[in-house]
Amino acid sequence: MADVIKKATRDSYGETLRDLGEEYKDLVVLDADLAAATKTGIFKNAYPERFFDCGIAEANMMGVAAGLAACGKIPFASTFAMFAAGRAFEIVRNSIGYPHLNVKIGATHAGISVGEDGATHQCNEDIALMRTIPGMTIINPCDDVEARAAVRTAIEFNGPVYMRFGRLAVPVINDRETYKFELGKGVTMKDGKDVTIVATGLMVNEALEASKALEKEGISARVVNIHTIKPLDKELICKCAKETGIIVTAEEHSVIGGLGSAVAEAVTECCPVPVVKIGVNDVYGYSGPAVELLKKFGLCAENIIEKTKYALTLK
Repeated sequence: MADVIKKATRDSYGETLRDLGEEYKDLVVLDADLAAATKTGIFKNAYPERFFDCGIAEANMMGVAAGLAACGKIPFASTFAMFAAGRAFEIVRNSIGYPHLNVKIGATHAGISVGEDGATHQCNEDIALMRTIPGMTIINPCDDVEARAAVRTAIEFNGPVYMRFGRLAVPVINDRETYKFELGKGVTMKDGKDVTIVATGLMVNEALEASKALEKEGISARVVNIHTIKPLDKELICKCAKETGIIVTAEEHSVIGGLGSAVAEAVTECCPVPVVKIGVNDVYGYSGPAVELLKKFGLCAENIIEKTKYALTLK
């Protein structure tokens, strides 16, 4: 059996920006003194005249990005999720979201998997924050293939986009030759009739692993990958709710305001069914190895299996 290829989606982000540089002459990249970590340094090395280091001044960087977009450029503003969504929120809201400018935000180092950087840098609130901004598109890719496709889709889309990337290398689960990214459309990774597991980001692989184990116990679990959290694929979510009667959500984010909340809101309108949410349970993270932290916080296949069995008791 071939070894599983793993790659951090932040690497996919940097490499795709470099690739797009030749195709899109109006593409410019901004960073907040973190080019080595966000991987925008890859673009910088290829196109130094179109790279701008704004220093440790993330709010100002978003303002600069807004100005560049207003002048017809396509700016990708990059920094850690905690700073992009947290520290710069007001500028993103008022200078990018309100005028609906064509700014792309590359937010890396999201979630618990930042690991040793600890609670101050483990951003588990960014999706919730960005969801509140009218007109903001939110993408959270699950692997290298999807991340590359997401960046390409973002540059073709006219409007503000928030893209979430990780530090931890994760398994590549999509086929590069056949994968097709559609903005706002979920992907059914595995069919099932007893329960639907709706996952995003690195939790998609964990959901697939959980579904395999559940299958051995006679539980047929459907797995849906929601890479675009806003706009949400409500049609697919409601279809799953009607067909399986129960939904489990899995995300590397707070259970408040993220994918789980979006899914629960959707089914409340179209087909009320129980929604069991897996995520960070309204607590701060702490420093530690990323893989161990994911298990500690229940962001793993084992917990998905346990919560899915519990969810089935609610039907």
